[in-house]
Amino acid sequence: MTMFTTSTDVSGILPDDYGPLIVQPVQRGSIAYQVSTGLGTNSTQMHVPIVTEDPSAAWVAEGAEITPDDGTLDELSITPTKIAGLTAITRELASDSSPAAAEIVGNGLARSIATRVDQAFFGAQSAPAQSGLGALSGVGTVDAGSVWANLDPFLEAISNTETVGTNVTSFVANPADALLLAQLKDQTGSNRPLLGSDPTQPTRRLIHGVPLYVSPAVTVGTVWGIPRDRVLVVTREDVSLEVDKSVFFTSDRVAVKAIMRVGFGFPHAAAVQKITLGA
Repeated sequence: MTMFTTSTDVSGILPDDYGPLIVQPVQRGSIAYQVSTGLGTNSTQMHVPIVTEDPSAAWVAEGAEITPDDGTLDELSITPTKIAGLTAITRELASDSSPAAAEIVGNGLARSIATRVDQAFFGAQSAPAQSGLGALSGVGTVDAGSVWANLDPFLEAISNTETVGTNVTSFVANPADALLLAQLKDQTGSNRPLLGSDPTQPTRRLIHGVPLYVSPAVTVGTVWGIPRDRVLVVTREDVSLEVDKSVFFTSDRVAVKAIMRVGFGFPHAAAVQKITLGA
């Protein structure tokens, strides 16, 4: 027997609004959500129009006819797929209506879901997982050499993105690479780091003013330069949260299951920059 959100004896961990319990913690904990444009949908698919060629404009004499010109449009279809988390908690915690109990359950599931979202977003996983940056073709590439020696590759990535009409709004690196970059100094014998800092967020590092995020989901030796307006994360809004008291009957525990549906869209692959170390 599955007990849903209408069950009265587990209402402590099943508020009517799922946002504060699952969706919002996932969005806060997932680097993919933080560096991209988040969209919501109630449909199976989201269709995003793409302008592949702008309509042409020209100088026109006063009173002269304006020659019409049609731009070239395409469409990107994003189908959010299911990602689910399952945890077991004590019956006492399930019946506890305190905010702390709900936070314990919600954060645990949210961390697991956020981890899987990031692994898919930065990787090249197979179905049913979403296809992410690791499988994206046509991205801009920058060769950083054999070791992280300076920040020139990041300047090149910023320039490449500006060339196609947008800006890098974040860099994302594996923790190992982020540490090596943080240890770079402005000159030999100096203790001054090359990376900048954000006074409003002391732990945040900046590369030429662009925030550097850290995620274990990023491959070592690779740093992604991401323009927020050209990278989409779509969430279906029918998030579900269910409990079942029969699965762990002998230990008097309750199973709690959370389901989200998430999809990725990259309408302008050339704007995304992949900075890699060579052999």
